[in-house]
Amino acid sequence: MPVQAVAIVVYEGVQALDVAGPMDVFSEANTFLGNADRYETVLVAAHRSPLRASNGIRLMADLTFEEAVGGFDIILVAGAPAPPEAEPEPCLLEWIKELPWRSSLYGSICTGAFMLGYAGLLDDRRVTTHWQDAEALAARFPKAKVEADLIYVRDGRLITAAGVTAGIDLGLALVGQRHGAETALKVAKRLVVVAQRQGGQSQFSPYLTAPADPESPIARIQDHVMAKIGERHTLESLAGIVGMSPRNLARHFVQATGTTPHEFIERARIDAARMMLEGSDRPLKAVAFDCGFGSADRMRIVFSTRLGVTPVQYRASFGRPESE
Repeated sequence: MPVQAVAIVVYEGVQALDVAGPMDVFSEANTFLGNADRYETVLVAAHRSPLRASNGIRLMADLTFEEAVGGFDIILVAGAPAPPEAEPEPCLLEWIKELPWRSSLYGSICTGAFMLGYAGLLDDRRVTTHWQDAEALAARFPKAKVEADLIYVRDGRLITAAGVTAGIDLGLALVGQRHGAETALKVAKRLVVVAQRQGGQSQFSPYLTAPADPESPIARIQDHVMAKIGERHTLESLAGIVGMSPRNLARHFVQATGTTPHEFIERARIDAARMMLEGSDRPLKAVAFDCGFGSADRMRIVFSTRLGVTPVQYRASFGRPESE
């Protein structure tokens, strides 16, 4: 196989891990590949002056946009801790617009997806970004098909990764596609990461939808559910706790959290089960009972629907081996 030319687009305030993650994957892969089959990664920016990343590290581009005229096999636009509030500077935007003609594969890491959106490259395409910014991406670019809970998405030649460390997952996936799963596994072991994370971005924690007022009736209900996660909860029983009618509770709950009480309870059960699967070797039926699923079969259905993996697969990736 020929050398793979990789370019990563950087700018002032870029997230350092969005850059370093995939770079380290490709660098480690080179230790298992011949010289004629290696990855050559460069940073591309508007100028060669030092750029300060969001964590304070200084980066310096290998090529300017004017110099990076040759074709690349892979081009990735790194993200920043927060999505851009407006279009990127013209020279960056114009260069990104030409990614489909500059590379065989092109895409983004984290909020770099917003850059692709401004360049018109997300229309009618399946994409992802950091879970915290997925809703904003979908709102700003309504023609994009945002997959909020995927680690990375490939839609034809377009590849997008979720937040920050997901750039490592994307890099490992690309190495695995080109050089096989065994090479990707070797690289993952060198980096001390999971070779292929299964499931989503773990954004199902109910704390992420907590209301602003911790003393509000909605917060009291959330606290009650989390404290008694293994018990059966109905809209009527929850409404009785705060002295509201079920109808009013349902309406206020959605207004405060953006989700229904039923949705919150299911997410809370998943979150509790994930923690047990990661931190203990308890049998699946015990985890399912303690988290309120009722049975291991029901927990498996919910996990498969919500996370795209079974509890066994989740534990294999993040936790201890099952003892049962």
